[in-house]
Amino acid sequence: MKGLDALFKPTSVAVIGASDRAGRAGNLVIKNLQASGFKGPVMPVTPKYQAVAGILAYRDIQSLPLIPDLAVICTAANRNPDIVRELGKKGVKLAVVLASDMKLTHSENGKTELERMYDAAKETGIRLIGPNSLGLILPWINLNATFAPVPANKGNIAFISQSSAVCTTILDWASNKRIGFSVFLSIGEACDIDFPELLDYLCRESKTDAILLYIDNIHNARQFISAARAAARNRRILVMKAGRTIEAASALRHLRDHPHGLDGAYDAAIRRSGLLRVKTTPELFAAVETLSHSQPLRGERLAIISNGGGPAVMALDALLEAGGKLATLSQETIEQLNEILPVSWSGGNPIDIVGDADIERYLKAIKILLAKDEADAILVMHSPSASAPGLTTAKALIELVKSEPRAKRFNIITNWQGESDDATVSRLAFAHSRLPTYRTPETAITAFMHMVEYRRNQKQLMETPASMGEIDYDIDKSRTLIQQAIDDKKKLLNTHEVKPILEGYGLNVMPTWLASDASEAAHIAEQVGYPVAVKLSSRDIKHKSAVNGVMLDLSNSAEVANAVQSILDRAAVSYPAAHIDGLQIQSMANRAGAHEIKISVRNDPVFGPIILIGEGGQSWDVNKDAAVAIPPLNMTLARYLVIGAIKAGKIRPRNHPIQLDIEALCYFLVTLSQIIIDCPEITSLDIDPLMATGNKMMVLDGSLTLDMFDGDQQQRLAIRPYPKELEERCTLKNNRQILLRPILPEDEPHHKAFIEKVSVDDLYKRFFSDVGELNHEALANLTQIDYDREMAFIAVCQDNDTNNNEILGVVRALANPDHTEAEFAVLVRSDLKGIGLGSVLMKKIIGYAQQSGIELLTGMTMPSNQGMVTLAQKLGFEVDIQFQDGVVDLALSIPASVGSND
Repeated sequence: MKGLDALFKPTSVAVIGASDRAGRAGNLVIKNLQASGFKGPVMPVTPKYQAVAGILAYRDIQSLPLIPDLAVICTAANRNPDIVRELGKKGVKLAVVLASDMKLTHSENGKTELERMYDAAKETGIRLIGPNSLGLILPWINLNATFAPVPANKGNIAFISQSSAVCTTILDWASNKRIGFSVFLSIGEACDIDFPELLDYLCRESKTDAILLYIDNIHNARQFISAARAAARNRRILVMKAGRTIEAASALRHLRDHPHGLDGAYDAAIRRSGLLRVKTTPELFAAVETLSHSQPLRGERLAIISNGGGPAVMALDALLEAGGKLATLSQETIEQLNEILPVSWSGGNPIDIVGDADIERYLKAIKILLAKDEADAILVMHSPSASAPGLTTAKALIELVKSEPRAKRFNIITNWQGESDDATVSRLAFAHSRLPTYRTPETAITAFMHMVEYRRNQKQLMETPASMGEIDYDIDKSRTLIQQAIDDKKKLLNTHEVKPILEGYGLNVMPTWLASDASEAAHIAEQVGYPVAVKLSSRDIKHKSAVNGVMLDLSNSAEVANAVQSILDRAAVSYPAAHIDGLQIQSMANRAGAHEIKISVRNDPVFGPIILIGEGGQSWDVNKDAAVAIPPLNMTLARYLVIGAIKAGKIRPRNHPIQLDIEALCYFLVTLSQIIIDCPEITSLDIDPLMATGNKMMVLDGSLTLDMFDGDQQQRLAIRPYPKELEERCTLKNNRQILLRPILPEDEPHHKAFIEKVSVDDLYKRFFSDVGELNHEALANLTQIDYDREMAFIAVCQDNDTNNNEILGVVRALANPDHTEAEFAVLVRSDLKGIGLGSVLMKKIIGYAQQSGIELLTGMTMPSNQGMVTLAQKLGFEVDIQFQDGVVDLALSIPASVGSND
């Protein structure tokens, strides 16, 4: 995050290429800075004018009387590399680059102007926003350094966009809606500072409660997901991702050089990070309004109050079609409503208070709901009415919400219909009072469902996964087979070759034999027993259906021989140059009561390996027919994938006597995820079909493609998997055997049990406050860590007669975003002191810090914690005891030569 203070807290601004010509970017930026009332120095830089917009100008960068915190570069693309170098040498920390088309202009050495500019920035240490940026607005310090035609109001939403056009559209709409921003930043092509750094900064920024991102593409999937997951625990984050199709993603010239990831993979990444995605501009506007004017949902039950039955039914249709939940009213509530409403009211939820309802009837019905706990949110709908005028009714509702304490427990959404002046002013009154308001029943429900989906994604982010237990993989067997195939220059493996690889991980594959001709096929079929299936095996013909290369239910040797010859003849006609490996022979699977599922692994150009699942036995349009997940998976994430695929119709439920065992399918997917992690040589894997009969999973047909892999096999993954290589066994002073390993999300219940065995005094020394009983959210934060930026090692028992998941102690280190410094904390069970456990844990975290490039390890304890102070001194920490403040600061510089356990 180096240099970001200069971006978000500038005290002075230089505008390079300032102009007195109306309409030029350099003129618009200066005028916006003037109009916004920025209190710091504004310094135009241009050799053409003595002053710009009445402000004294400077001929060049060297003439500036002071070093500006922020420079806005408004010059042409070919001048920018030299300007960035000059600014860097001057000592400027950050520059915003407005020019577009910097990738299209090449210099004499063949580099683009963008590459030359970035080289100059790295050389001189200046950070860059852009190019192709609209600029930056910081309403809370009255800074508008953009060429936008509309300013931004003060508010609590940070908006970060790769598109300048989207920025101006949002500004115009937000101004009309009285929605404000804490930060409004256009990052353009983001050649340097990008979403991950900005998320890291903004999730700690005091004026920002929510973050809105407009994304054209993601440059570094791992950094983005890592930063988004961390930020989503502290801030509400909304994402609009354009370019959902390859054609759309390729339409814009500046995006053609970027890889186009599968849209479903973007969906999976956004959900996995605990964010909310919207897909259309109306959804974006509705969601921004919801973010700005509402608190997080406490639940999903919606009550609807309306003075018209038709609009209420429209809202209900939209709610149920989107998978929402209608609140159920108790008999007591219905009786109370009976007392105040006409006999013709709807008698349930939605609550139609009838078209002649006056304001008093509205308020009485709402008060009854506010007094109950039967709903979590209330949608108040209003159709134009003489007995309840729109603006008067709106003001009465606003006053009720302000004066009724229980209203704060509910999310109250309004839908004031109509286009009259009365309806328009009513909606403005709601906007000014921070109550979400919408024109139509459908947009109101869409906004509510955004809140529901966000809540579900947050719950998914924090949910404790079920443990699979210990699984005995024969990794060495599978990896040896893969290496043999690569050595033999085999790129494509078919079912009979895939079988032993998958079986090494405990997966079941239908026994398969390979025949070279019709005679051998008939002989094998006799041994296997009829009926059999015959399938073409060819590395050059990837889709058997292209030559009708699968023949089923063959009941004798003649049928087998004829089928083989027919397949070979068709292949020879359609693919005369194809190499035929042979014909696969399988016993016919019993498909009665089975569910056929298709599973694929693909290497996405943005997110690396991804897993796709859908209905088997058919060709796929992966954008429509497959649900997508990003490994690594655990049982909870796999369940979300399967349930999501079923709800979206991508796996169709079957009316079979034996229902699909979701738990068994999840187990299969988690195992497949582990194969992907362990075997980077697998570039694709297709299973079609997987026969799921109850809890029995059988691969009938599978193929995989291989390629040599040279590099960090974990770095290719968008999310760093569990780092098993960091596990270490050791012996304590009392000869107790322990395993030091990274913490897992599944460890939450064991961590809770561990905390219960730590004394109140020891907990106080660790957390500097009275902890009490940690709730699920607190425990989830301690156990669900991002291994890319945080590490926690636990010591667990390895004695034969004890629980191997019993936690004895924990040490953790949280690195800064630059991964140069980390803060550590250690905690040992109070009844296990004096056996060397603290020393073992501290040496482990020091070794980890050295191995991962951390240069400084810091911590804090209390002067009364003499055991920790003494241990830190023995390990080489600098100890600074501050008795007045009651703290001890600990710091250890870690040179690269330090060994992991020295």
